Amino acid sequence: MSAITGVFHLNKEPISVEESSNLLGKLQKYPADDVQTWDRGNIFLGCLSQWITPESINEKVPYYCSKSKLAITADAIIDNREELFERLQIEHLSRRNISDSQLILLSYQKWQEDSPKYLIGDFSFMIWDEKKKHLFGARDFSGTRTLYYFNNGNRFAFCTLIEPLLSLPYIKKELNEEWLAEYLSISGMFDSLDASNTPYKLIKQVPPSHSITINGGDIKISKYANIIPEEQLRLKSDDEYVEAFQDIFQSAVTSRLRTFRGVGAQLSGGLDSGAVMGFAANVMRKENKCLHSFSYIPPKDFVDFTPKYILPDERPYIKSTVKHVGGIEDHYLDFEGRDSYSEIDSFLNIMETPYKFFENSFWLKGMYERASKEGIGVLLNGDRGNFSVSWGSAYEYYATLLKKFNWIRLFKELDQFSKNVGGPRLRRLPSIARVGYPTIDRILRKDTTSIPPLLINKEFAKRTGILQKLNETRIYENTDIYEERRRHFEDLFYWNASNTLGTKLSLRYSLMKRDPTNDFRVIRFCLSIPEEQYVQNGLDRALIRRSTKNILPDKVRLNQKIYGVQGVDWIHRMAPKWDLFIKEARQMQLDSNIREFMDHNLIRKALLKAEEGPRTELATDPYLKLLMRSVIVHRFIKSFS
Repeated sequence: MSAITGVFHLNKEPISVEESSNLLGKLQKYPADDVQTWDRGNIFLGCLSQWITPESINEKVPYYCSKSKLAITADAIIDNREELFERLQIEHLSRRNISDSQLILLSYQKWQEDSPKYLIGDFSFMIWDEKKKHLFGARDFSGTRTLYYFNNGNRFAFCTLIEPLLSLPYIKKELNEEWLAEYLSISGMFDSLDASNTPYKLIKQVPPSHSITINGGDIKISKYANIIPEEQLRLKSDDEYVEAFQDIFQSAVTSRLRTFRGVGAQLSGGLDSGAVMGFAANVMRKENKCLHSFSYIPPKDFVDFTPKYILPDERPYIKSTVKHVGGIEDHYLDFEGRDSYSEIDSFLNIMETPYKFFENSFWLKGMYERASKEGIGVLLNGDRGNFSVSWGSAYEYYATLLKKFNWIRLFKELDQFSKNVGGPRLRRLPSIARVGYPTIDRILRKDTTSIPPLLINKEFAKRTGILQKLNETRIYENTDIYEERRRHFEDLFYWNASNTLGTKLSLRYSLMKRDPTNDFRVIRFCLSIPEEQYVQNGLDRALIRRSTKNILPDKVRLNQKIYGVQGVDWIHRMAPKWDLFIKEARQMQLDSNIREFMDHNLIRKALLKAEEGPRTELATDPYLKLLMRSVIVHRFIKSFS
């Protein structure tokens, strides 16, 4: 794991000492096991290395191969090493000593610009091809590692982080109003409709699943990976699907345990993180190694206001998983005295961009801090699970059976579902019909407002044309969950926000977040199997439930009644700082820049509600959440003045 950087002068001017020292100087605030550079006149490559895997110890990055005339700097952990060794016909005696960056370089030698197609793992890299006189790089399929760049036709510069690029004398720090308009107009958790955009006008990023080639004055950005498979996988029985999934998921988990340091996992009371923990324990138990779990819990004085089927404190289910799996040292973290408001400046400094997930910001950061103190090198999680391994909504699937008039299967499923969840089966038919026929739902729905209030100033929206752009992309169009899932994997802008956080927290605390539910092989498998594998015998998310039999306790594995939730305590935590929050929001209203970009009337309405006091039960109120987001954006915009 690394922070990589470099400069390429296309006009063939030599790289100045100021450029290289500025780039490396801004990286020095991060912990490092090694810092190396390589240059050849008008090309400079640098790398700050943090050793995570056994092969990374004393790895030389950047690395130059005098035989092939290729140089590489890489931020990478490659998971399909054995497969690549076989494809590249590398001798067994040599394999142990080959680093991941060298393996990428060997792949490039064989497959050239097609090489990223053969790599599985978390990576970004840049290769200088001395013979062709061009730079080639890529970012992994989901953009797990960031890769920013600047180009003005004469100079090309790149880095894992934005701040080092802004230190270069020819890169001016300017706000990208197009990006800001999208950020303010999108009510969801993603930032921009353009996966190559950043908040900085002169800085772009390589999108997930894309490569970049710089040749002469030209830049070519190419998509190399298609996540959605063209054909459906057909096996003979339900058991064969389970066995196939267990095999591929175990491989994904095992490959992510490759570290000479400790292994930890973010553990909730649900299926995704529990499955990751259970499959990881299968391996670590054989090696007599301890697995650490890190779980977020609300503070002791938090009074739960949520419905009975919502559980902010998931300890009963977490402890059930820990006891059943065994070999786990569990940590329950309430981060007493910490809150979302107090962490804004720190988080903006880490993210280098505004962020929307403020409810969880302080404890996501806190988990990295605690894991680092425990000597963890790999922190597992199951963030992508909802769209991959634990996919499967009962009501949506039953709606498809209803529309196909498959009454026998529907009533059989409803009978089993009602036994699992409780309640009469026929009572659910109206709800299923509303899911299957959205027109009926719109007629019967009392609340006709489907789009949350938008934070953007109407004149700013008109000037940038953002609302028309949103309409053209149909992100607010009512679609079923199957279309939503397809778009999640086709529209790459969904991936950037969470992966930006993962990259930058990992560098700050020198440990790698790794998600087996986001493995390319796992996702392709999950997208290729029939929908009936995900809902059957009255079970939603049926594939992961069946696949974790004997791995997870039935209390967790078969739970269809209680849902864990995190972040509903954000107002409760902010209560001691509420007056400061209100004061800053009032001052923000007077800022002319804010009036230009954000809806003043909406902020005033949100502020009036906030002035009533820190009412814990309003944690999901859209106006209070927008007010908090506006404060975050305001602080970010002020950094440009």
